[in-house]
Amino acid sequence: MRSRLSTILFIGPLPPPITGQSLACQVFYDGLQPQHHVELINLSKAGFTQGVSSGGRVFEVLDILWRVLRKRWRADVIYLTVSESFAGNLKDVLIYLICVGQLRRMVIHLHGGAGMADIMGGRRPLQRWLNAVFVKRLGAVIVLGRTHTAIYRGIVSDARLHTVPNFAVDDLFATMEQVQAKFLRPDPLRLLFLSNLLPGKGHDELVTAFFALPDEARHSLELDFAGGFESEAQKSDFLRRIDGAANIRYHGTVTGDRKKQLFHRAHVFCLPTYYPYEGQPISILEAYASGCAVIATDHSGIGDIFRDGVNGLQVAKQSAPDLARAIGQALAAPGQLSRMAQTNLETAVARYKTSDYRQALTNIMAMVAET
Repeated sequence: MRSRLSTILFIGPLPPPITGQSLACQVFYDGLQPQHHVELINLSKAGFTQGVSSGGRVFEVLDILWRVLRKRWRADVIYLTVSESFAGNLKDVLIYLICVGQLRRMVIHLHGGAGMADIMGGRRPLQRWLNAVFVKRLGAVIVLGRTHTAIYRGIVSDARLHTVPNFAVDDLFATMEQVQAKFLRPDPLRLLFLSNLLPGKGHDELVTAFFALPDEARHSLELDFAGGFESEAQKSDFLRRIDGAANIRYHGTVTGDRKKQLFHRAHVFCLPTYYPYEGQPISILEAYASGCAVIATDHSGIGDIFRDGVNGLQVAKQSAPDLARAIGQALAAPGQLSRMAQTNLETAVARYKTSDYRQALTNIMAMVAET
């Protein structure tokens, strides 16, 4: 039988700014384009602030709702990436209301996790009820991992609740020979933090941990930071903190070959996040594909893709002393890091390619279109 999936209303953020969610949306959007007619409603904002942060954003949201109202009837499937902030979730509820006659043809995709767990966890009963009224009627709900299925359990049937993990882009995949070669001389040991440097991402604790290390350990390390800031004031404060440290570098926002170079030269990728809207960081999977060991927290969906002692070293949230301990352990055991990095590359090849990600999402959309 011929699939009814031909016209898709795609409601989600495309970069800029570059975030895990916008990158994931771009990868899926690009994969849909050759075979389907895709109507795009771009949810992207100018900055990283969650929610409705200005009067201008209010008018942008009203325009989004107007375009959904006009385009919803022509779509075989409506794909929506949902927000985790209070105001952003109210926007999603209004989209559900506008599409109330098409909810069975709607697929929502939760790219985060921690924020939605708060919304659906009962702390705001009215907001939870409003979401549940609509979500239980949707064609499909997609989450990143097993941890996040609990957010919708009891609201959405298991048959309509799907788990699709994130991915690493194809260009970042190293070869096993490249990974083995960079660990032959891990002196200095190169640590990489590559994520937007937002409050809660753990970059401040990482700097504190670095300066708390003994002189000999600091001289054996190179620490690279890359990513954007919420504001120029936060960027200036960070640059003042690292000023004068010759082996700490900030590279700004990086893409393409520069991003690949940073990942491929790094021995250890470090993301000690406790960010309130964290989901399943694409950057960790990019580190796997690049052949890095990983230092990370057990936060939101990280536990679905990361095992302490197998993929890297787990640290406590908001703990510079624990980060310093893990860095010291990494310095003392480069052979262990090499084994972890090789395991991570094998894992990324087996589970986290863009082709697998796109195919899984497309299959869900086609299934919803056929019902």
